[in-house]
Amino acid sequence: MKGILVILDGIGDLPCRILNGKTPLEAAETPNLDFLSSIGEMGFLYTVKQDFIPETDEAIVSIFGNDLMNSSRGQLEARGTDIKLIRGDLALRANFATIDSLENKNLIDRRAGRTLTTKEAEILAKDLNKIKLPCNFIFKPTIQHRGVLVFKGGFSDDISGNDSSYTKKRTADKQKIKNIEPLSDDDNAQYTSNIVNEFITKAFEILDKHPLNEKRRKRGLMPANYLLLRGAGIETPKLRQYKKWVSVGYMPLLIGFSRTSGMEVYSFNYPKLKGFDVYHNLHKGLKKSCKVSIKAVKKFQKKSDYVYIHIKETDLPGHDNKPLEKKFMIEYLDKTLFKFLKKFAAKKDIKIIITGDHSTPCNSKSHSQDPVPVLYYFNDEKKKISQKPLLPKPQSKEKRFCERDALRGELGKMIGNELFTKTGF
Repeated sequence: MKGILVILDGIGDLPCRILNGKTPLEAAETPNLDFLSSIGEMGFLYTVKQDFIPETDEAIVSIFGNDLMNSSRGQLEARGTDIKLIRGDLALRANFATIDSLENKNLIDRRAGRTLTTKEAEILAKDLNKIKLPCNFIFKPTIQHRGVLVFKGGFSDDISGNDSSYTKKRTADKQKIKNIEPLSDDDNAQYTSNIVNEFITKAFEILDKHPLNEKRRKRGLMPANYLLLRGAGIETPKLRQYKKWVSVGYMPLLIGFSRTSGMEVYSFNYPKLKGFDVYHNLHKGLKKSCKVSIKAVKKFQKKSDYVYIHIKETDLPGHDNKPLEKKFMIEYLDKTLFKFLKKFAAKKDIKIIITGDHSTPCNSKSHSQDPVPVLYYFNDEKKKISQKPLLPKPQSKEKRFCERDALRGELGKMIGNELFTKTGF
């Protein structure tokens, strides 16, 4: 094994008042990351380009050296499930959400309060798949509020989404939902948008009056009465191939990206959300992802050149303005996954890159254009990238893996796939 890439989803942040003006990375106790930082080199990365707010799919597509035009979120999500796709099938990423009414279309919560259990999602999906349309389709729930919608046949992907959180800057909790619209004068684009809008309307009629959602309302929970759709795609993403890589992926997007990139996927079934405490579920998922990641590194150390580990859970506290939860997750990662990697890499002379896909500041509850910190570790002074550290020697040993130290790190600024070029991955 030559290297290990760890991407911490949404890890970048800004100073938080509840953390005494520190970011979660700065506030967290991370002795193992501190050790790697003191020996390694640091920098900062704009995962797509500067002054751009990336989504996870855009970030990983870019980091791995691909053109964003050659991929779509919907296709990657669908390819991370067991749905069989052929050319012309329209794939979209879906969210169960909450709106006030079909007439007003005010978005109350784009994730139905994060309280939709796995069983509830499966019950709602079963009835959604009974909708009558002039074409075949598949709606598949995946993890928590997430799902995939695929229309079978010769459709166009030249259509908009209806998830305004990904089309304009979010300025309030309640937003107006727009219809799916064709993005060209093409007849097929118009037909496709009509079909998708018809499905969304019929879906609301089923979901809003569904007995399950009536029970949720009585319990003081948000009804999962609407579907937000984005990332339309009909073509197989044309991605660079990484045949000698193993990917530890458990979210459909990451599984789909890894499969399409030719990686061997080492996955597991994510813990089902059975109650309404989503953070209890997320901590169970984080614990399992760390355990499986360590197992994968050990198993494939002689079979593969690189291992790609993507930790999703660190993104969610940013969206929910929970800096303490983000701090706790970072500390758990440090005493489990990074404690193991520190010992493993030193013995095997293996490179490690630790970075993020985007920043998700708790204060804004959304992705931002801020860069993410990068830590490059290799236990051989002769193979370090920079010849002279930017900081005096004594001070450089006190470096920590955090936004502030990354901005003055030896590696400097990087854009997209410059990360692999600069580190030799």
